[in-house]
Order: sequence, then structure tokens, then C-alpha cells
Amino acid sequence: MPLDRIVHYPDRVLRTATKNCVLVQKEIMGVVKQLHDVMKNEAHGIGIAAPQIGLSHRIAIIDVSAREPSAKKMVLVNPIIHEMRDMEIGREGCMSVPDYTALVKRYRWIRFSYHDEFGKPHEKISEGIEAICVQHEIDHLDGKLLIDRVHCLKTDLLPRRMTKP
Repeated sequence: MPLDRIVHYPDRVLRTATKNCVLVQKEIMGVVKQLHDVMKNEAHGIGIAAPQIGLSHRIAIIDVSAREPSAKKMVLVNPIIHEMRDMEIGREGCMSVPDYTALVKRYRWIRFSYHDEFGKPHEKISEGIEAICVQHEIDHLDGKLLIDRVHCLKTDLLPRRMTKP
């Protein structure tokens, strides 16, 4: 399978939890470039995780700057959520489940740690869309999808509106 395409459910790689990344910086930068290219050029998303392009590395990219101008692009290597607050239900989409959106419970505030693509450790508090996106991408790294977070598939999984060609 080419690495420049989004993997879609029910591909098994999406259901496989990744292990902590032990790649050298050059390899990490290669994965980050592939993730960035697919996210921006093919999918136009705000986050993507390595399993979504068929790679079992614990690496994700978050870029919500189009929605939150103060936000910066983050490369998350081996992210861990330490604390979560203020759960809410919101509508969420996923590039790996392209025909649906879902009503999903997520926390609006999280404290998490990660390493960047250069190996530097970070601890961060995120709120709103950024916190939701981080949780979504960490779910991918743990082998979970948004359909695992819905209360009722019948009522909370919603077909995307199709646009006319």
C-alpha cells in the first residue's frame, strides 16, 4: 500500500496500538513529512496519526491554527495524557472514517506530555478544539477510532453530507 494515502476503516492497522517510538531523528522527520504531506495535500485535516497512513509509529501531527489563530502546529512523539477535565459531547470527523461524523464525548481541557520531532520533551495544557484533536490522535495511536467513543451507533453516527460533483 502506498504511504501517501489515508488508511480507511476497517483496516487492521487502525485497530493496532502503537508502541513508544524509538526511531532516530532522521526516521522521525521522514514520518513527520509524510504525515504533513497527506494531511495538507490529500485530506486537509487538522490532525493525523501514523497509523492513518499505515505506519505503526507513535507519532501524530496536530495543526488547529486555521481555527485557533494562537495555536501552533505540534508534532507529538510518544504523547501521554496525564489529566483531563470538563467532558462534553461534540460532533467529530475522521479521515479514516470518511463517510461519517459522530457525536463523541471528549474532554475540553487536558494536560499532556510528548517529545517533538527533535527529541525535546514538552508538557502542555490544551483546551477546546486543540484538546479534542490531541485526544482523537492519541486514540489512533492506541488503536481506537471515533466510532468506539459513540454512545449509540444508530443515533450518534451521522452520514456526512455529500457535495454535488
